[in-house]
Amino acid sequence: MLVPIGHENMTARRWPVITIGLIVINVVVFLFTIGSIDEQAPALGQAKAHILILAALHPELKLQPEAQNLVDSFKQSHPAQWTLLQNPNRDIFDAYDANVRLMDDPEQLQKEMDAQSAEYVKVSSASLAEKYAFVPAKPNPISYLTANFLHGGWLHLIGNMWFLWLAGFVLEDAWGRWLYSAFYLVAGAAALQFYAWSNPGSITPTLGASGAVAALMGAFLVRFPNMKIEMAWLFFFRLFRFKAAAYWLLPLWLLMEMFYGSLLGSASGVAHWAHVGGFMFGALVAFGLQHTSLEQKHNKAIEEKLAWTADTEIEQASSLMDRGQLEAASATLTNHVAVKPDSLDAWNLLKQIHWQKQETAAFHEATMKTCALHLKARNPEAAWKDYEEFLHTGGEAAPAQVWLDLCKAADDAQSYDRALYEYERLAEVHPNERQAFLAQLGAAKICLKRLNRFQEALAFYQAAAVSTIPHLDWEPTIQAGIKEAKAALAGGTSLSASAH
Repeated sequence: MLVPIGHENMTARRWPVITIGLIVINVVVFLFTIGSIDEQAPALGQAKAHILILAALHPELKLQPEAQNLVDSFKQSHPAQWTLLQNPNRDIFDAYDANVRLMDDPEQLQKEMDAQSAEYVKVSSASLAEKYAFVPAKPNPISYLTANFLHGGWLHLIGNMWFLWLAGFVLEDAWGRWLYSAFYLVAGAAALQFYAWSNPGSITPTLGASGAVAALMGAFLVRFPNMKIEMAWLFFFRLFRFKAAAYWLLPLWLLMEMFYGSLLGSASGVAHWAHVGGFMFGALVAFGLQHTSLEQKHNKAIEEKLAWTADTEIEQASSLMDRGQLEAASATLTNHVAVKPDSLDAWNLLKQIHWQKQETAAFHEATMKTCALHLKARNPEAAWKDYEEFLHTGGEAAPAQVWLDLCKAADDAQSYDRALYEYERLAEVHPNERQAFLAQLGAAKICLKRLNRFQEALAFYQAAAVSTIPHLDWEPTIQAGIKEAKAALAGGTSLSASAH
C-alpha cells in the first residue's frame, strides 16, 4: 500500500484558512450524517430491489413514475443484471423473491407493486443519500455541491481529507483564498458531471470529496511538477519511504484510475471516472491560470499585503532600535515572527538586539533560525556564514535538523571534506536524534562513493546498523553499503597483494 506522507513544500505564506475550513466542514457534516445514512441505506436498498424483482418477473405491471424511472435507469446502467433478473430459472435471491414467484394473481401482483412503489417513494424522500448525494440517472442540482461534503465511512473521510490537505494548502497559498475556493467548488461539480457522462443511467448515489481532491492533484501537477512527494510503502509489514517527483507519480495515479475505471466500471464501488474527470479539469484550469494574468494578479495582491504588514512592523522595530528601545523592538519582532516565522528581516534584527543585550543563548537561537531560512531559500553561502558566526560566538550544538541540512548543502556543493567533518560532529553531538543516524549514512556514502575511504565507510555503515534509532526502512541501504564497502576493501587488498 502506497500513501503520501508529505512533500518538499510543507509551509505557506499565510494560514490556509480555506483548506482548514473545508476539512472542518467535511468532518462536521460527516459526524452529523453518517448515522442517518447508515440507518437509511438498508431500507432504501430493499425497496429498490423489490421493485426491480417485480418489474423483471412481471413486465406487464403498471409502475408509478418514480418506480418507472428506477427500472429504466437500472436497465440502462446494468443490462446484464437486468437480463439475469428476468430469468425465471435463476437462483432465488431472498425470501421476498421466493414469495413473489408464488404469486400468480395479476390483481395481487399489481397491489404488491403499488405498495412497493409507495414504500420506495417514502424511504427515498427521507433518504439523505437520495436527496444530497449525486445520482447520475437523476441528478439533483443541489447535489453537485452537497455530494462533495458527504462521506460513507471514516477511511473514506480520512483519505480524502489527507489528500485535500497535502495538495490544497499549497494551491491556496499560490492562488489566493477566493480563487482557490471557487476552483474547489466548481471542480467538485465538474468531476461529478464527468462521472454522470461515463455512467449516465446509474442509480447508485455517489458521495465524497474525492472528485474535487483529484482536481487539486491535477492542478498540483501542473503548478508544481518538479516538487518531490514523500511516499510510505507498506510491504509485508515493513515500512519503506521514498521520494518521487510529481511529474511522474501523479500521472501514474491517473493511469491507474483510468485502468480501474475501464476494467471495473461502477462495480468496484469507487467512482474512478469522477477522479479522472476531476484530475483533468484541475490540470486544465491550472494550465489556463498559468497562461493568464489571473494567477499573477492574485499572487501579487497576496505579496503586497504581506509585504505591507511586514514592512510596517519591521520599520517600527527598526525605529525603536535606533532610539535605543531594545525591549519594545524585541517585543514587536517577537510578535511578528510568531505570525510570520519565515521573516528573515525580523530574525536578523532580533539577532542584533540579542547581541547588543548580550543574550548569547537567544542570539544563537536567532542565528540558527536565519541559517535555516537561508537554507530554505537555497542560499547555502549565507547559511554557512550564519553557522560560522554561531561557532565564533561560542555556539557548539546546532539544532540537529539545521545541521543536517548544512551537511547536505556541503555535500551538494561537492565540499566533501567539510560535509564529512560536519556529519561526524552532528552524529557525536546528537547521538539520540534521527538526524545523527542520517548523518552516519551521509558520511558513509561520501567515504564510499566520493573519497574512496572504504574502511571509514564500513565503520559508518556498521555504526548505523547497530543504531538504537528505529531504521527498518533504511536497513536494505545499510546492508548494501556494508557489502559494497567490504567488496571495495577486498578488491583493494587483492590489488595490493598482486602488486607485490
